[in-house]
Amino acid sequence: AIFAVPMSISALYAHRLSRGPVTLPLPEETVDVLRKIIGWGAVATVAVLSLIFGGVLSSRWEIFLRFFNSATFGQKDPVFSRDLSFYVFDLPVYQFVQGWLLGAGVVVLLASLALYVVNYGFRGVSFSLTTGLKVQLSIIGSFLMLTLALGHWLDRWELVLSEQGAVFGAAYVDLHARSPALLVLTVVAAAGGVLALVNAYMRGLRLLVGAVLLWIAMSVLLSAGWPAAMQQLRVNPNEFVKEREYIDRNIEFTRSGFGIEIDDVEELFYPVDTSVPKEAIEQNPQTINNIRLWDYRPLSDVYKQIQLIRPYYDFKDADVDRYTVNGEYRQVLLSAREVAPEKLDENSQTWVNQKLIYTHGIGLAMSPATQFTPEGRPEFYAKDIPNDGRIPVGAPGAEPDIVVDNPRIYYGENTVDYVITNTKTDEVDYNTEEGELIRNRYSGEGGVRLSSIFRRMAYAWEFADINIMISGEITDGSLLQYHREVQERISKVAPFLLLDEDPYIVATEGRLIWIQDAYTVSDKYPYSDPIDGSFNYIRNSVKITMDSFDGDIRFYVWDTSDPMVRTYAEIFPDLFTPKESMPESLREHVRYPQDLFTIQAQKFTRYHMREAQDFYNNEDLWDFANEKFGQGETLQVVKPYYVIMKLPGEEREEFVQLLPYTPSQRQNLIGWLAARSDGENYGKLVVFNFPKDRQIDGPEQVEARIDNDQDISAWFTLRCTEGSTCIRGNLLVIPLGSSILYAEPIYIQAEGVRFPELKRVILASGDRVVMEDSLREALDALTEPEEGVLPPAGPGEAAGTPDGYRTIGSELENLREAVEVLKEDIAALEDALRRLAQVAEGE
Repeated sequence: AIFAVPMSISALYAHRLSRGPVTLPLPEETVDVLRKIIGWGAVATVAVLSLIFGGVLSSRWEIFLRFFNSATFGQKDPVFSRDLSFYVFDLPVYQFVQGWLLGAGVVVLLASLALYVVNYGFRGVSFSLTTGLKVQLSIIGSFLMLTLALGHWLDRWELVLSEQGAVFGAAYVDLHARSPALLVLTVVAAAGGVLALVNAYMRGLRLLVGAVLLWIAMSVLLSAGWPAAMQQLRVNPNEFVKEREYIDRNIEFTRSGFGIEIDDVEELFYPVDTSVPKEAIEQNPQTINNIRLWDYRPLSDVYKQIQLIRPYYDFKDADVDRYTVNGEYRQVLLSAREVAPEKLDENSQTWVNQKLIYTHGIGLAMSPATQFTPEGRPEFYAKDIPNDGRIPVGAPGAEPDIVVDNPRIYYGENTVDYVITNTKTDEVDYNTEEGELIRNRYSGEGGVRLSSIFRRMAYAWEFADINIMISGEITDGSLLQYHREVQERISKVAPFLLLDEDPYIVATEGRLIWIQDAYTVSDKYPYSDPIDGSFNYIRNSVKITMDSFDGDIRFYVWDTSDPMVRTYAEIFPDLFTPKESMPESLREHVRYPQDLFTIQAQKFTRYHMREAQDFYNNEDLWDFANEKFGQGETLQVVKPYYVIMKLPGEEREEFVQLLPYTPSQRQNLIGWLAARSDGENYGKLVVFNFPKDRQIDGPEQVEARIDNDQDISAWFTLRCTEGSTCIRGNLLVIPLGSSILYAEPIYIQAEGVRFPELKRVILASGDRVVMEDSLREALDALTEPEEGVLPPAGPGEAAGTPDGYRTIGSELENLREAVEVLKEDIAALEDALRRLAQVAEGE
């Protein structure tokens, strides 16, 4: 309607001024028909254009709701002294409206001119500039010039998001050239609008054209020429001095935008001991007992081999969490056993099977992060599907710490298609130990009741599936469940939230609950350097839970200091709930999200430098460490990982997310960034700065030491041969008091079968590397005196090698001899087989 009014007035005016007698030799009937076509065509054009512009305007509903319900940041920008909410909530609306009006004015102008051309052509007369056309063009031209003037005025505020200077945000040239240039252009464009109106009372369009040409010339001169000249002549010869003030602002606001302000990040000096003494291990038992030897990727493959139970289940991936098991705080990996009807035999993939029978998954697999069996398989805290359908969670042989009474998963990560429950066909629930198939009828509230033929018709249309309407198995009490995938379901409710990549499942209070981290983001935060050209403000302000049985979603506000979430809570007052209302059993499993931590860690590689001179010179640029992973020799970036550890100065272990840093283009360790997740310490960031006067091995250097170790290299040569492959797990860098322990698991996998087995554990300190069959054996080997190195001779003792003492060199020589003997035996066997084949051919 907003667009239709001026468009209709302009079109009607143009139509009336351009119609007249027809000079073409056409019958009267044809002329009448063509006039009606032109008239109705103009009406249709106005209607279509109005719908298009209305659709564009209505699609931006979110920025208007944020504008009318905005919360303040309580912080002003240092240039225009406006609260930051003006740039995040208000300015986007002003700019959109200005752009919409400019586009509307251009379209009205072109559509009106097109109607003039059509009418003149239909009449058979040449196009001419009449007084009426001149007045109309002058009015529309004036509107466009005034709209451009408004755009230039708004662009002055947009300079706080400039990318033209030494850093992101308003820099020297922006404030000393572009800002005054935009002010001048505002005056020029506004004057052009006035001149365009005056042109309506003058002959021709010279004044209007002159105003437009003046604006174009001034735009080129002031927008490009003046800033370029100032940059070249005044800034480049002494850039740091000119830009220092703006570099300081960029550092301050970028750290603020990404939640890594000086007050948010605690910096500690970490006096690293390159050795790992026994005392460090004895004083950190929980850290040792929770070293994550199982990586989620190999473990997911193991779960799929031994825990699917039936072919129509699947595990998507394993999530890291922590539980108190048998009185101990343990890091675990767990994965939900979800339904996967697409894995059924092709002949069994009928509509009834996929939509009515195989509707849900059941239970989960959970195993400690450290333990594994002698066969290389994980120990389990939860596995299989017991006969009663309940899932006990806890240490084997002990009373379960948690019992999941209702482990059915109708809503999850793999539930991408709709299903219909409570039909005449019972659903498959699970198989008992004796092979009896237990069936189930849904007792929850999830889904839409198909209580009428109209609903069935509507959903048959929605899903393009006629079976919903004609199936005799569906009753008035049947429930249609759709939008069942975690992130899709949440996004339908709150499309304005950015979701973390990895939702994870929690076993609590007899049910399985999904937890999804969500972020509020903006790309309008002043002076803050965007992440990969995207947003430059982010907060993990919302934690979302979703019940796996009935799909119930709860949104908990986790960071009330975030103005964006306060704004959304004002817009949707019934959607959000205070975090205090989250059950304590769920709050124990809230963790610092990995995506946010990765983004913050990426920004911290440069923005840990507080001094403008260091920042400008990239004096102390950090980088993510590299590691070897999998079967190849290529390196990959170390991803943040969760550990249970005792932070310096703390009395107890806690669940922490860690990421090691190396100096840019070097491989030694320079520090850590840690994010805490437990209790009152949730969300606190800690930086461990390592000594800069000595070498501390980074993951890539430890990987090289592993490859250069003769014992380990020989083991890889023997085991990782044709028919089996070795998989190197993540190299974890784990703090133990003032020491650093490096840990890397080794898996062996048969060729053609994705069933890795955890076979060896590699541990390293600053001066040793060992590989053993278990973590305990590796710890003993790491802390015992190195073989082949004798302690100093005591009083009355002769120095030398005691009888029976084995050295590394002698052991390697024995290994080489054994390999040579094995090669000779294989050659003899091959020769015998050849002779046997020749004898067989002769017969």
